[in-house]
Amino acid sequence: MSSTVDLAPQELRTLVAVAEEGGFSAAAVRLGTSQSAVSHAVRGIERKLGVVLFDRGRYGARPTAAGARAVAHGRRVLRMLDLLVRETRAAEPHDVAGPLRIAAFRSAALHLLPPVLERLTARHPAIEPTVTVVREIGPGTAGEVAEGRADLGIATFGTSSPIPPHLVGDVLLEEPYALVHPAGHPAPRSLPLVDWRENCSSYTRTWWAAQDWIPTATVRAEDDGAVLSMVGSGLGMAIMPALSLTRAPHGLEITDLGPDRPTRRIGYVTTPELATTAVVRALVRELRSHAKPQVSAV
Repeated sequence: MSSTVDLAPQELRTLVAVAEEGGFSAAAVRLGTSQSAVSHAVRGIERKLGVVLFDRGRYGARPTAAGARAVAHGRRVLRMLDLLVRETRAAEPHDVAGPLRIAAFRSAALHLLPPVLERLTARHPAIEPTVTVVREIGPGTAGEVAEGRADLGIATFGTSSPIPPHLVGDVLLEEPYALVHPAGHPAPRSLPLVDWRENCSSYTRTWWAAQDWIPTATVRAEDDGAVLSMVGSGLGMAIMPALSLTRAPHGLEITDLGPDRPTRRIGYVTTPELATTAVVRALVRELRSHAKPQVSAV
């Protein structure tokens, strides 16, 4: 088999449609063609690549491991083709326009991105940002970028969600953890621990293990907002990063954990090719301007 394989953009769109729609018929509706045309196109792509891309069954079509890789690459190639057209047609080199897809974990989407996007769109009104909230567990926001579903991800670094080696990024800020508890409680460290799964991946493990006053979590919540609500209702105390405590509701008290407190690094990740595009560079400039002081690069 030749080492050079030419795939047309429409073939890539077909791969992505089948993967995202879960079958040939639904992909055909999305693409405005017939089921047989989609099936024929996929077989042709598989012949070109020499691998099976989809497991066919009575319940639809699911990407194989090779298919998942092909779909991720396909999304990224199609995005770059779109940016090629937009940036080539721009009247001036500094004209920045078009969609900007951002993946962020909940507290970053709520508290970090709004002022950044406000300044970004004031400076570049033709940018159309969309933000998808992604739990920072497993692949997390970096996985959305790697899979071609986002142009840039706001990610936590140094956690159980590793940054894929083929992405690039930078640390924007380092935030401390603090103890949050019902206001006025005489012994907040004696309260049960309220926690949420996403937070567990962000702890500084050495610090956490050395704290004999921290009990095993007895109350679990879905996200940091639910944790704050439970703590405010007197159900326990929590150890949370600063971003999650932005505009904490009344009835809560935030106590510093001292000079040895744990911290969490927050930064951005993108692909090497997207990092050079005008729309991503514009967002990164605003993120760096907003997040001060900065710390060392990834």
